Amino acid sequence: MQPKTANAPMLTLYNEGRQTFIDLVPDGGARLDALFHTVPTLAELAVGVVYGHLHARPGLDPRLREAVSFAAIVASGMVGPPLSVHFKTGMAAGLAPGEITEVLLQASAFAGFPRAVSAADQLNHLFEDAGLTSPPPPTPREVALQFCDQVRAGHPPIPVSTALKRQLRQADTLTLQACSAQTVIIECFQADEVTPQAILHLMVQGDQATRVTLFAPR
Repeated sequence: MQPKTANAPMLTLYNEGRQTFIDLVPDGGARLDALFHTVPTLAELAVGVVYGHLHARPGLDPRLREAVSFAAIVASGMVGPPLSVHFKTGMAAGLAPGEITEVLLQASAFAGFPRAVSAADQLNHLFEDAGLTSPPPPTPREVALQFCDQVRAGHPPIPVSTALKRQLRQADTLTLQACSAQTVIIECFQADEVTPQAILHLMVQGDQATRVTLFAPR
């Protein structure tokens, strides 16, 4: 009987996944080669499925997909390469350091504190190796919420237009969605309206709002 060789579809997925990983992680190719040196076929399966197939699916954006992956790793009690790899790919996909710690905190309620503590211990080292502030600054969404509160209270932390102040003060409801580690979209709603009266594009850096753009109907 002739030994089976990897079929073309699996190799295609692996090559696509490998390129995705290289795009996300510095020295990604060398890291994969070292990690799967003894069992290269496992690389074809794992990298092909996770970074070739799943990352290409349009149903979730990369940030949310990495947040789910990180939470699942914590919940399953995995430390070592799985956690460190998804820490790096999560950051590359646009998760802020504070969002990663929030995911860990949320997962702890369901995974249990021993697993969460083990993950937190590894995060200490990962933050240090990456030169990140520990504990991290507030999440982009937290910064955006504080910005909105300050503007509505009449104390904007950065110069803003009169129109922007009016939109925030008149809004009955705000929805905030972080799109990256530096970007938050804020929608302003009045009463029971389903269409926002205005949309704000807020840039943040660390724990500071740095720039805001107002999009509103004329």
